[in-house]
Amino acid sequence: MKRTARAFWIGPPGHGEIREVVLPDPAEDEVLVRSLWSGVSRGTETLVFRGGVPENQHATMRAPFQEGDFPGPVKYGYLNVGVVEEGPVALLGRTVFCLYPHQTRYVVPASAVTPVPESVPAGRAVLAGTVETAVNALWDAAPLVGDRIAVVGGGMVGCSVAALLGRFPGVRVQLVDADPTRAKIAEALGVGFALPADALGDCDLVVHASATEQGLTRALELLTPEGTVLELSWYGDRKVSLPLGEAFHSRRLVIRSSQVGTVSPARVNRSYADRLALALDLLADPALDALVTGESDFEELPQLLPRLASGEIPALCHRVRYTDIG
Repeated sequence: MKRTARAFWIGPPGHGEIREVVLPDPAEDEVLVRSLWSGVSRGTETLVFRGGVPENQHATMRAPFQEGDFPGPVKYGYLNVGVVEEGPVALLGRTVFCLYPHQTRYVVPASAVTPVPESVPAGRAVLAGTVETAVNALWDAAPLVGDRIAVVGGGMVGCSVAALLGRFPGVRVQLVDADPTRAKIAEALGVGFALPADALGDCDLVVHASATEQGLTRALELLTPEGTVLELSWYGDRKVSLPLGEAFHSRRLVIRSSQVGTVSPARVNRSYADRLALALDLLADPALDALVTGESDFEELPQLLPRLASGEIPALCHRVRYTDIG
């Protein structure tokens, strides 16, 4: 008898559907995982849903277990937490995180799953991929004790970065966002908050994650001379203009990119597995629950994604709940 599961696919851009898929029997070095939760990363996944991945970035933007190609049909996603139902004895029954799309059950190599620490609830563990991005960003940025830092953009990635920076000793951290409701999230994370016009300047480091031209411009304005903007935003196929005249050169400002697809060169002795395991350990902090701002059933995904993409649902991480279906 064929074993089946149900998966969310993006068809033409802007449209999603649930499809039945046939599962292979797991090999000796593979695991069968039943999904408990998955997370929708609003920035990247809604960009994929809209068909906004530039053609020259199709290969770079592939998720580890993506099926199909951009702009679609494509099965995309990378925040999945489940329980191992079949596989090596050491993993059997364990709750694990995997960079897998939204699907009720799936078979992957055992090496592709990372056990979730007992101190981390399964529902919070869907944040692991985003916290991993924040870890890599801070490895790139290398903030110092006493630095004055702003995080411009209070989305999922920006809030994760701010949460980690809030643990650094002697650091002034301010989350900057045009949405005043982000103040409550900043408070929950233990960091300051300001609207863009009110943000504190003279920053040694500004982490930019708003994915807007205005946000990146404001990030440059907040720097002290010889300060650095670490750019985490993904703009897809949009063009961005910057004020690189004015005082950009005389103040010797720096714009540096960071991307989770490569482990920071500053940590040459760390692997992808090391980075993800660290992110999961950091999720023991219950303050990070503030990043989960909504929850829906798996079967609702075709109706949910258009609302997330349009901004009708102003989510950070929207969590997808699975019952034992397929």
